[in-house]
Amino acid sequence: MKKSKSTGIIRGIDNLGRVVLPKELRTAMDLTADSKVEIFAEDGAIVMRKYLPRNACAFCGAVAQDAIPFEGRCICPSCWARIAALHPQGEEEKPQV
Repeated sequence: MKKSKSTGIIRGIDNLGRVVLPKELRTAMDLTADSKVEIFAEDGAIVMRKYLPRNACAFCGAVAQDAIPFEGRCICPSCWARIAALHPQGEEEKPQV
């Protein structure tokens, strides 16, 4: 697990178990009102991170069945084409699925 940086922010839990995340943290993590997060316990800590489906594009977040796996992440065909346009030989180096 990556070492966490303390923000110095302490929040209470209400009687329904809710915690309000500070706006600065939501902005930094690109969390909006419709964002989904996954919550799990790890090494005695409660960990929450932005949920991205397995085949969600690492650049635009679009979920594509034909997403291209690359170094543990996925890239949708649209973003792949935009990247390839920046580096014309990149299309030839498309990873094999």
